[in-house]
Amino acid sequence: MPVNADRSAVSASEGNGDLPINEMFYSLQGEGTLAGTPSVFVRTSGCNLRCWFCDSYHTSWDPTHAWSDIEEVVDEVRSHDQAEHVVLTGGEPMIHDESVGLLEELADYGYHTTVETNGTIYRDAPIDLASISPKLAASTPTAGKDPKGDGEWAERHERDRIDMAALTNLIDTYDSQLKFVVTGREDMPEVETLVTDIRTAAQTTIADSQILLMPEGMPRDQLDDRRNTVAALAMEYGYSYTPRLHVDLWNDAPGT
Repeated sequence: MPVNADRSAVSASEGNGDLPINEMFYSLQGEGTLAGTPSVFVRTSGCNLRCWFCDSYHTSWDPTHAWSDIEEVVDEVRSHDQAEHVVLTGGEPMIHDESVGLLEELADYGYHTTVETNGTIYRDAPIDLASISPKLAASTPTAGKDPKGDGEWAERHERDRIDMAALTNLIDTYDSQLKFVVTGREDMPEVETLVTDIRTAAQTTIADSQILLMPEGMPRDQLDDRRNTVAALAMEYGYSYTPRLHVDLWNDAPGT
C-alpha cells in the first residue's frame, strides 16, 4: 500500500496520535541475518537524520505519508496470511511514540518483529531483532552531496548521527545486529573504531557475526559497483556481508 500524501510535515499532534505511514507491503527481507524471509513491511515517514544517499527519500528528505491508527496498520499486516515476520522501518520509526503501541499489538498477535533503526533512539518495546545501522561520517550531506543543495542538514546530521547511550541500550536490551553501510575501504577505520567503542560501552558481547557490512548503492547498477568490494572487506575483517536482496531482485521499485 504505497502512499503519496500531500502532507509533508510529520507531527504526532497533526495525526492525532496516529502513525505517519509512507507504505506497507509484503515482500522478502532484503538485508541482514533474516535476508530472504517473507515479511510485511511497515514504513513510517520522518527521520531525525539525513543521509545523503538515503534509499527512502520520501521518508526523510521529502516525507510523504498518510495517517493511520494502530488498528488499521495491524489489520493490513494480518491480511498477509503467509507472513510471520514484520519489519518496522522508515525513515526512523523510533521517533514516533506510537511505534511502541504498534509493536505491542504485533507481539500480542505473535509476530516476530524487526525494527530497522539508526540507533540514535532507545525505546522500551517488544522487539525481537533490533537491526541497528549506525551512520558513518560518509553519510553526512556535505556540500555537493546534499540532495536539497542547501547544506542545511550537514551540521545537525554530523552532530546527531552517533548516540552511544542509545546504541548500547538497544544492544543490551534486544537481540541485535550492527549493519554498516559501506562505500569502500576508506570507511573501515571508522567502522573499527565504532565497533571497539560499542564493545567497550555495552555489557552484551557482540560477535563478529553480528557485525554486517552492506554495500551502499541504489539502483542496481550503483550496487554492482560496490558489491564485490564490500564482500571482500567483510572477508578481510572477519565480519558478515549482507546483500541488498530487494535491489538485486527488483531494483528500486516501490513496494519491494
